Amino acid sequence: MADLWPELPYAAWKDTYETLHLWTQIVGKTRLTLTPWLNHSWHVTFRVTARGLVTPLIANDGNDFQIEFDFIDHVLWLRASSGATQKIALRAMSVAQFYAEYRQALSALGVSVEIEAKPNEVLSPIPFAQDTTHASYDPEYANRHWRVLLRANEVFQYFRTAFLGKASPVQFFWGSFDLAVTRFSGRRAPLHPGGIPNLSDAVTREAYSHQESSCGFWPGGGAVDYPAFYSYAYPSPEGFGAAKVKPDAAFFHKELGEFILPYDAVRSSADPKQTLLDFLQSTYEAAADLGGWDRPSLECDFGERGKPRVVK
Repeated sequence: MADLWPELPYAAWKDTYETLHLWTQIVGKTRLTLTPWLNHSWHVTFRVTARGLVTPLIANDGNDFQIEFDFIDHVLWLRASSGATQKIALRAMSVAQFYAEYRQALSALGVSVEIEAKPNEVLSPIPFAQDTTHASYDPEYANRHWRVLLRANEVFQYFRTAFLGKASPVQFFWGSFDLAVTRFSGRRAPLHPGGIPNLSDAVTREAYSHQESSCGFWPGGGAVDYPAFYSYAYPSPEGFGAAKVKPDAAFFHKELGEFILPYDAVRSSADPKQTLLDFLQSTYEAAADLGGWDRPSLECDFGERGKPRVVK
């Protein structure tokens, strides 16, 4: 079980985490720049793979390409439909050096793109080309983080099968560095006030344009200095923070405005998958019931392998 749900102490890999976060932003901004906007910024996200995190295919005037962080061999792979490949060894190096090598690799692949060359959603952002502060990479912890994403992805994908309404893919957001899945009631939401550090309010308001219940995994930081699963509702219905949810280790974090379940409470439980699923389901039910969702028309039984959903 320890191999499937490895320890991921925040303090032990904080420097690597911060550096890797910025590397993913550089890659993510490439897809952001070259891809038409999709609702809720779903066009910019990564997907979990058998080796790491990958961009969906990026169209580029016939020379389509995708980019993958490989956390087994610790390589950033750039692969084009022309058959050309480039790679960058993931190792301890500054964001500035990674950015320079990445630009060279894109050019060698025949890709010409100018991204917004500074981070989003972080305090005191340093332009990528000038960032020599963040320069850590511990391959062991980068691999552990990916292995946590594998297990979270499995449970999130299963959770997604029990919903008929609009739902996001299970996707990794490089801005906030979290894996998330979101359900929507189908109703419009009030205009979001914005205010996320170094992120356009227009982006935030489009992301939260409709009533939603969202959950995910985050390695931690700030008010929560440990890895955790989270769940929130937008808009947050009256009484949401007082709702009774599962398991007992889950609690409502008033500062963040969302339910938190420490990762260690999941990995140390007798059945981590069921413990996490209980958290996802109970927090969704609180959001849906208090938010007045039409649950009978939005929900269905959990999916089964090889069996199509029965339509009555």
